[in-house]
Amino acid sequence: MALIYVMDPMCSWCYAFHPHLKDLIGRLKPGTRVFCYMGGLAPDSDQPMPDELQQGISATWHRIEQMTGTPFNHDFWQRCQPRRSTYPACRAVISAELITTGSGMQMAEAIQRAYYLEARNPSDMETLTDLALEIGLDARRFYSQMQSDKTEQTLQEDLAYCAGYGIQGFPFLGLEGPNGIDVICSGYCDRDQLLQRASKLGILE
Repeated sequence: MALIYVMDPMCSWCYAFHPHLKDLIGRLKPGTRVFCYMGGLAPDSDQPMPDELQQGISATWHRIEQMTGTPFNHDFWQRCQPRRSTYPACRAVISAELITTGSGMQMAEAIQRAYYLEARNPSDMETLTDLALEIGLDARRFYSQMQSDKTEQTLQEDLAYCAGYGIQGFPFLGLEGPNGIDVICSGYCDRDQLLQRASKLGILE
């Protein structure tokens, strides 16, 4: 039995969902495996994010804040030069996990903290390298892993996995079994909804 989580570290709904996910993982029956795949919202780009898109994403942050109570640092839009580019952050999570098992989730949390609370830009390699250091990884090894064929291959495999199952809304959580995936959520859901749905699938202690 495997719990499948698909996210993008720069997805604001995934950020709001993350505390609920951690709570759920802590309640799983022993032996339940958890696999995290990168959804890859936006490919590599050096182009500044258009003003209209900035305004749209900023409005989403305010909406999530009002709906869920999740805090956001809205200074990001003044302090940073936003780019619609989340693949680097996805590669950072993959690279961290390839270096040390368990570090992928630490990197995802670090990216969310930097982006949403500290107004730092995870589309920038400099930010990602600093975050690798902050979670205890060697900066040179991390940089090398980010450029590696293995990291890119893993990202492409993650994207292909999502395409194969038609997974588009993030966060996505499902239980993978012999007959496919039972969807727990496709898009944000709150803690009570999440636990109720997981309980019905019999995966909680």
